[in-house]
Amino acid sequence: MSDDLKPNHIDRFTVIDDPVSILLRLEAANLSVSEMLTEALHAVRMHLGMEVAFISEFRGGSRVFRYLDGNFVPLQLTIGGSDPLEDSYCQRVLDGRLPELIQDAALLPEALAMPVTKALPVGAHLSVPLRFSDGRLYGTFCCFSTTADGTLNERDLNTLRLFAAFAGRLLERHALSEMRCAEIHSRIQSVLEGRAYSVIYQPIIHLLENRIVGYEALARFSATPARTPDLWFAEAASVGLQAELEIALIEEALKGLTFLPEQTYMSLNVSPATVLTGGLAATLARQPLDRLILEITEHVSIGDYETVANVLEPLREQGLRLAVDDAGAGFASFRHILKLKPDVIKLDGSLIRDIDRDIECRALAAALIRFAEETGSKVVAECIETEAELAVLRELKVNKAQGFLLGRPAPITGPVSAAVDGSFVAR
Repeated sequence: MSDDLKPNHIDRFTVIDDPVSILLRLEAANLSVSEMLTEALHAVRMHLGMEVAFISEFRGGSRVFRYLDGNFVPLQLTIGGSDPLEDSYCQRVLDGRLPELIQDAALLPEALAMPVTKALPVGAHLSVPLRFSDGRLYGTFCCFSTTADGTLNERDLNTLRLFAAFAGRLLERHALSEMRCAEIHSRIQSVLEGRAYSVIYQPIIHLLENRIVGYEALARFSATPARTPDLWFAEAASVGLQAELEIALIEEALKGLTFLPEQTYMSLNVSPATVLTGGLAATLARQPLDRLILEITEHVSIGDYETVANVLEPLREQGLRLAVDDAGAGFASFRHILKLKPDVIKLDGSLIRDIDRDIECRALAAALIRFAEETGSKVVAECIETEAELAVLRELKVNKAQGFLLGRPAPITGPVSAAVDGSFVAR
């Protein structure tokens, strides 16, 4: 890689007076593992005055080039490229046939016996093994030039060893991360394939009319480890399976719609990321959209509100209503309300809990209710558990609410009607 092709941030590490300092700065920088390793190669190559630096992995009798820096185009080296390990300097250094530090390969019979020494040619060469904390060999950390360098010494080799130890820690951390991701992916895939999930439905009550107006579909998981649904979805998101899992739960939830009273609606939870995949529209096709509310569940700001709104607009034009969940739980929910212009604002449980004793929560809830009135949105209060909380919400003129006090979530196995107290009654 020529100097003018390096990433802009690499200029911070082109001159190294103190190798330890540069490694500390790399650790502190907000860089990916790949970026840190590439910059470490560049830094050590510049420090030692070498033409090429690379990190190789030993795999199945081959030497695989994982990270490269320098003028390696004429050498036909590519990331992911490989050659026989037995034909490499790396193997000979590892088994002791060649030293870790070579000032001039042309002076060593073992090196001269290798075709690559004259073909490149190889002049100066430094190579040290890369090992994990348990002693396992990953590969090698190497530098070389096409010309000899008689100034190279043990101090330079120690510098390379220092960088190799740094690289080894990063590679081991990355390998463990990939292993964890593979385990998570397998676990989520198993949940999907085994349908180890179900849906329960919590009634939403119209407080003034004392009747059920809707039901929120809530995910439950029967797979191990036993934990809350939000952790399952977060784990799925970490391995790119969030949309698939959310869509699967929405499809499962919609099976219960036909069993609910026709005058009621169903509220479905979905993340903005899943909305943006485009799979939601297909899932909701041929559904009575005027009986559905989509709850946007996201505790961080959405990167592109306009795109999310544009994806949802055709569905909203057909009757689908939009709700912003967890209002009052953080700044992100306020941005969702302002940017997405929801039909429904759901007051978060953290705002409702002890609202009868917490002046600040009451004031914020009142402000959101007033905002909803002025913008034409409806308000639903969540997680009501006490009569005192309910009384305050009635005073604040909240018309719709849900919580254990009003009705616990339950599965639906057949047609139901709603009793006044919010419980399910078989028809």
